[in-house]
Amino acid sequence: MQQISIKMNVTMYKKRILDKLLERKLKGCGAVLMEGPKWCGKTTTCEQQAKSTLYMSDPEHKSQYLRLADINIKKLLEGETPRLIDEWQVAPKFWDAIRYDVDHREGDGFYMLTGSSVPPEANKDDKNEIVHSGTGRIARLTMRPMSLFESGESNGEISLAALFRGETEGLYSENSLDLSRIAYLICRGGWPKATLQSEDIALDRALEYFDAVANVDASKVDGVQRDPERVKRLMRSYARQQGSQTALAVIREDMLANDSSTLDEDTVNSYLKALRKIFVIEDMHAWNPNLRSKTAIRTSDTRYYVDPSIATAALGLGPQDLINDLNTMGLFFETLCVRDLRVYADALDGEVYHYRDKTGLECDTVLHLRNGQYGLIEIKLGGDELINDGASALKTLADKIDTTKMKKPSFLMVLTATGDFAYQRKEDGVFVVPIGCLRN
Repeated sequence: MQQISIKMNVTMYKKRILDKLLERKLKGCGAVLMEGPKWCGKTTTCEQQAKSTLYMSDPEHKSQYLRLADINIKKLLEGETPRLIDEWQVAPKFWDAIRYDVDHREGDGFYMLTGSSVPPEANKDDKNEIVHSGTGRIARLTMRPMSLFESGESNGEISLAALFRGETEGLYSENSLDLSRIAYLICRGGWPKATLQSEDIALDRALEYFDAVANVDASKVDGVQRDPERVKRLMRSYARQQGSQTALAVIREDMLANDSSTLDEDTVNSYLKALRKIFVIEDMHAWNPNLRSKTAIRTSDTRYYVDPSIATAALGLGPQDLINDLNTMGLFFETLCVRDLRVYADALDGEVYHYRDKTGLECDTVLHLRNGQYGLIEIKLGGDELINDGASALKTLADKIDTTKMKKPSFLMVLTATGDFAYQRKEDGVFVVPIGCLRN
C-alpha cells in the first residue's frame, strides 16, 4: 500500500494545548480519537506526532480505500505507528478493526483517529456500523478552535493552574488588547488558518464555515437531507440565544417568523442534534454545588456555539457592528471566553459549568477540576461598574456554598475584555483579569 504522509511546515504550526494531552494519551492507550469541528486543526495536530498517515478523504484514493475497507481493512492499518487515520468515519469499520488490533498487541500508541462528526451509533442490522464502544482501548480528546493564548493574542502571564495552586503573590500583567481588537477576534474566531491570514481575508473564514455547515455538513453527517435555508434560520436563532437557557419552543417560534412551512419541535431538535454531531454547538451543563440553605438550582443547559465567529457569521455581523452594539458584543465575548476556558480546562483535567438559581443569582462559568477544586468566574466587557457587579455576584455565591461539604473556591475572577492590567482587588480578593492575559 502506498504510504501518504504530508505534514504542515513546522514553521507554520502553532503549538496547541492538546499537543501534550495527545502525547500523554498515546502513552497510555492503544488508540486516540481526536474529535471536534472541522477546520479546528485536528489533523495538523495529529500529524505532528504521526509516523504514517492515511487520508481517507483524499479524492485520488478515496474510492480505492473504501473498497479495501470493505474487503480487507487490515491492509489500511499497515504502517509505522502511531498511524493517523484521517476522517476515519467515512469507513466506520475502522473502529472495531482498530479496537480488535490494539486488544491483541503489546504496548500503546498505535493509532490516532480524526473526524469532524461523532461516531455512528451501533446498529446490529448494519455490518458497517460500530459494534463496540472502544472503552479502555480508544481514548477520546475534543479539540476546539484556538484559544487566544494558542493563537498568540493572549500573553499568557496569568495562569489558571497557578491560581489553583494559590500562587497569587505579586499577580500582575499588562493587557494589550483593546475593545476594537476584541471585536475583531470575536468575528475572526479561533480557526488556525485564519490566524495566519491578513485581517480582511481572515474574517471570511467564519462566513465560509457557516455556509458549509448549512449547505453540506448538516445533511452529510447522517445522510438526512436538510433544507439549507432552514439550517441557516436555526443557526441565526441560536446565535441570538448565546449564553441563555432558552427553551426549544422559543427557538422554534423565532424560526417560524421567517419560515412559511410547518415546523414542529421534533424537526428543530433533529436539526440541533445534527449540529451537535458535527461539533458546531456545545452547550454548557449546570453546576450543582452543596449550599448552606435550600435553593432551587436551574438545571437547563446554557446555549453556546463552539466558537463566537459562527454566531457573528450567522447574523452577518462584523467587528464594527459589535462596537456599535456593546450589549450584543457582551454576549459574543462571553462565548469567546467560554471557548478559551474550555480549552484551558482540558489541560487542567477540568470542566466548565454555569450556575443559576431561582433567586436570579448567576455565575457565568465555574471551572471545576477532577480533584474537587473549582474557581468561580464572571465574564464582563469591563469598566468599574460591571466589574463591581461581577465581583458582588461572585462573593454572594461563594458565601452560599457549604464549605463543610465541599471545598471553598480556589479563586474568584472577573474575566474582562478590556482593562490596562490584571490585578487582585484589595477589598474582596477578587481577581480582575483581561482575557488577553490568561492561559491554562
